[in-house]
Amino acid sequence: MNIEEIREYCLSKQQVTESFPFDEDTLVFKVAGKIFLLTSLAEHTLNLKCKPEKAIALREQYPFVKPGWHMNKIYWNTVDLKEMIPAELLCEWIDDSYSEVIAKLPKKIRDTFSQ
Repeated sequence: MNIEEIREYCLSKQQVTESFPFDEDTLVFKVAGKIFLLTSLAEHTLNLKCKPEKAIALREQYPFVKPGWHMNKIYWNTVDLKEMIPAELLCEWIDDSYSEVIAKLPKKIRDTFSQ
Protein backbone atom coordinates (compact mmCIF):
# COMPACT_ATOMS: atom_id res chain seq x y z
CA MET A 1 0.00 0.00 0.00
CA ASN A 2 1.21 3.49 -0.71
CA ILE A 3 0.62 6.45 1.59
CA GLU A 4 -2.47 7.59 -0.28
CA GLU A 5 -4.07 4.14 0.05
CA ILE A 6 -3.20 4.08 3.76
CA ARG A 7 -4.66 7.56 4.15
CA GLU A 8 -7.92 6.58 2.41
CA TYR A 9 -8.18 3.42 4.48
CA CYS A 10 -7.70 5.31 7.75
CA LEU A 11 -10.16 8.05 6.81
CA SER A 12 -12.81 5.44 5.95
CA LYS A 13 -13.02 4.55 9.63
CA GLN A 14 -15.43 6.19 12.08
CA GLN A 15 -14.43 9.45 13.78
CA VAL A 16 -10.95 9.59 12.21
CA THR A 17 -9.16 12.86 11.60
CA GLU A 18 -5.80 13.60 10.04
CA SER A 19 -3.34 16.39 10.77
CA PHE A 20 0.31 17.44 10.83
CA PRO A 21 0.62 18.48 14.51
CA PHE A 22 4.38 17.94 14.81
CA ASP A 23 5.94 18.92 11.49
CA GLU A 24 5.38 18.85 7.71
CA ASP A 25 6.61 15.25 7.48
CA THR A 26 4.58 13.44 10.16
CA LEU A 27 1.00 12.72 9.16
CA VAL A 28 -1.08 11.73 12.19
CA PHE A 29 -4.39 9.90 12.25
CA LYS A 30 -6.55 10.10 15.36
CA VAL A 31 -9.76 8.46 16.46
CA ALA A 32 -11.83 10.44 18.96
CA GLY A 33 -8.80 12.71 19.43
CA LYS A 34 -6.34 9.87 20.21
CA ILE A 35 -3.47 8.86 17.91
CA PHE A 36 -3.70 5.41 16.34
CA LEU A 37 -1.29 5.86 13.42
CA LEU A 38 1.61 8.16 12.59
CA THR A 39 3.45 8.08 9.30
CA SER A 40 6.67 9.70 8.19
CA LEU A 41 6.24 10.82 4.60
CA ALA A 42 10.00 11.22 4.11
CA GLU A 43 11.08 7.97 5.79
CA HIS A 44 8.18 5.85 4.44
CA THR A 45 7.43 4.40 7.86
CA LEU A 46 4.39 4.23 10.06
CA ASN A 47 3.82 3.70 13.75
CA LEU A 48 0.99 1.47 14.92
CA LYS A 49 -0.28 0.58 18.37
CA CYS A 50 -0.93 -3.00 19.48
CA LYS A 51 -1.08 -5.23 22.53
CA PRO A 52 2.39 -5.70 24.12
CA GLU A 53 2.59 -9.42 23.33
CA LYS A 54 1.62 -8.83 19.71
CA ALA A 55 4.15 -5.99 19.39
CA ILE A 56 6.94 -8.38 20.36
CA ALA A 57 5.64 -11.20 18.16
CA LEU A 58 5.49 -8.93 15.09
CA ARG A 59 9.05 -7.73 15.69
CA GLU A 60 10.23 -11.33 15.92
CA GLN A 61 8.32 -12.45 12.82
CA TYR A 62 8.97 -9.52 10.46
CA PRO A 63 12.38 -7.86 10.05
CA PHE A 64 10.72 -4.65 8.82
CA VAL A 65 8.83 -4.21 12.13
CA LYS A 66 10.84 -2.43 14.83
CA PRO A 67 10.06 -0.96 18.27
CA GLY A 68 8.10 2.30 17.89
CA TRP A 69 10.31 5.25 17.01
CA HIS A 70 9.75 8.03 19.58
CA MET A 71 6.84 6.06 21.04
CA ASN A 72 6.23 3.77 24.01
CA LYS A 73 7.99 0.65 22.73
CA ILE A 74 5.76 -1.61 24.80
CA TYR A 75 2.72 -0.75 22.68
CA TRP A 76 4.01 0.80 19.46
CA ASN A 77 5.80 -0.63 16.43
CA THR A 78 7.39 1.17 13.49
CA VAL A 79 6.81 -0.50 10.13
CA ASP A 80 9.14 0.15 7.19
CA LEU A 81 6.88 0.74 4.18
CA LYS A 82 9.80 0.35 1.77
CA GLU A 83 9.27 -3.41 2.14
CA MET A 84 6.61 -5.18 0.11
CA ILE A 85 3.97 -5.72 2.78
CA PRO A 86 0.72 -7.37 1.67
CA ALA A 87 -2.17 -4.91 1.85
CA GLU A 88 -4.28 -7.36 3.86
CA LEU A 89 -1.60 -7.58 6.53
CA LEU A 90 -1.12 -3.83 6.74
CA CYS A 91 -4.89 -3.29 6.94
CA GLU A 92 -5.09 -5.86 9.74
CA TRP A 93 -2.41 -3.99 11.70
CA ILE A 94 -4.15 -0.65 11.10
CA ASP A 95 -7.44 -2.18 12.27
CA ASP A 96 -5.74 -3.52 15.40
CA SER A 97 -4.23 -0.14 16.20
CA TYR A 98 -7.57 1.61 15.69
CA SER A 99 -9.33 -0.97 17.90
CA GLU A 100 -6.67 -0.73 20.62
CA VAL A 101 -7.18 3.02 20.89
CA ILE A 102 -10.98 2.74 20.92
CA ALA A 103 -10.78 0.08 23.65
CA LYS A 104 -9.01 2.56 25.95
CA LEU A 105 -11.57 5.34 25.44
CA PRO A 106 -14.16 6.09 28.14
CA LYS A 107 -17.29 3.94 27.78
CA LYS A 108 -19.43 6.96 26.92
CA ILE A 109 -17.24 7.67 23.88
CA ARG A 110 -16.84 3.98 22.93
CA ASP A 111 -20.63 3.70 22.81
CA THR A 112 -20.75 6.29 19.99
CA PHE A 113 -19.10 3.81 17.62
CA SER A 114 -21.37 1.52 15.64
CA GLN A 115 -20.41 -2.14 15.62
